[in-house]
Amino acid sequence: MTNGCVEVSDIFHVKLREDRLRAKAAGSLARGLRARGTLAGGVSTGLRRTARPFPLYFQEGHGARLWDVDGNEYVDYMLGWGPLILGHSCPAVSEAVGAQLQLGHTFGAQHDLEYEVAELLTSLIPCAELVAFANSGTEIVQVALRLARAYTGRARHLKFEGHYHGWDDSVLVSYHPSPQELGRYGDAPVPTGEGQRPDASQIVVQWNSREDVERAFRQHGDEISAVLCEPLLCNSGCIPPEPGFLEFLRELTTRYGALLIFDEVITGFRLALGGAQQHYGVTPDLATYAKAVGAGLPLSVLAGREQYMDLIASGRVIHAGTLNGNPLVLAGAKAALQVLNAGNGSAYTKMWHLGDRLRDGLVRRLSAAHIPVVAMGGGPVFQLLFGLQNPPRNYRDTLAADKVLYGDFAIAMLDEGVTLLQDGRWYLSTAHDENEIERTLAAVDRVLA
Repeated sequence: MTNGCVEVSDIFHVKLREDRLRAKAAGSLARGLRARGTLAGGVSTGLRRTARPFPLYFQEGHGARLWDVDGNEYVDYMLGWGPLILGHSCPAVSEAVGAQLQLGHTFGAQHDLEYEVAELLTSLIPCAELVAFANSGTEIVQVALRLARAYTGRARHLKFEGHYHGWDDSVLVSYHPSPQELGRYGDAPVPTGEGQRPDASQIVVQWNSREDVERAFRQHGDEISAVLCEPLLCNSGCIPPEPGFLEFLRELTTRYGALLIFDEVITGFRLALGGAQQHYGVTPDLATYAKAVGAGLPLSVLAGREQYMDLIASGRVIHAGTLNGNPLVLAGAKAALQVLNAGNGSAYTKMWHLGDRLRDGLVRRLSAAHIPVVAMGGGPVFQLLFGLQNPPRNYRDTLAADKVLYGDFAIAMLDEGVTLLQDGRWYLSTAHDENEIERTLAAVDRVLA
């Protein structure tokens, strides 16, 4: 892409900005080199390994701001990859966890916070008649799929290309396949990394394609235990369901006796207090939660109808974990849910208003600079896709986006004191305010100047 006779990829002055970041974040650079001596890849999750220009080390976060080990301050739109719905160091959450710290870290037995948080969740989530606790999104999705197999007596499940449901072999297929891999595998499940065991349980189809889903059920309807999806495809472009698509999945799964599972690890307590199922008005049989439900603490939740969850209650489906229902985590979750539930939804009104204002301001500025951009999602979570003229309707449509150019933009914004995820996703929290929005848009003006 060119802007007149100037390469668009040059307008962010990436080499200059990377040199400046190396100078002012020298402490992070040195720590990264040290970490690689003992920590595989130098990071605790592979998604951070390829951070450009290098992984930053942070020592403090308050509200919507972060400070790195070199004292640089940033407006933060990463929010820990989504969990920090209340921003960093929310006082209500910190106080609740601090109080529980004085009473005990874990018991391996029951305590009041278990049913207190469960009662809150069942009062807020449309599909939740019973809930179960775990510690990560990956493991709670596995519980949901096991429950679906047990209830239906069927072994397979249907998932959508580009949707992410954790790192287990049973779901980590066709997540972000390259065009070359798509050419080699076709519509068959594409493994995401080496060492994954072959698993024939997944049937992969295109998001927003009724034809694909109907064909899969015509061919394998008596084998499919569940349809598993992100109701808003946050992990691959924040692509919404087309009008009527979720309703179509609800009707089809009911007709074939399969369960509908919403993976609300990102959308839960972010799009609305009742999650995507409240936002879109479609109630699944089961839904999985993590990230925002713990407000920065490691909590995941399976919520569902009693007729399905009774399989866990009776012990017919095994659900276990030493730290499930940890009191520190549930103390933080209870406080977070109470904050989000206060004020008759005022937290969501604010996040949607500020998020849409920020998103629209970004699109106006980038478009004026002759950078093609499409914005997807809205409010508390949205995505910018450079190089596209039309909104994508599935993962394959996002392959035409200019990811390198967006990565350059993210580096330029980092140099201007704004932290972004390099995949184009932006998260907002209740801690963001007009000042952060103005500061961010001013940084964009400087980047594009």
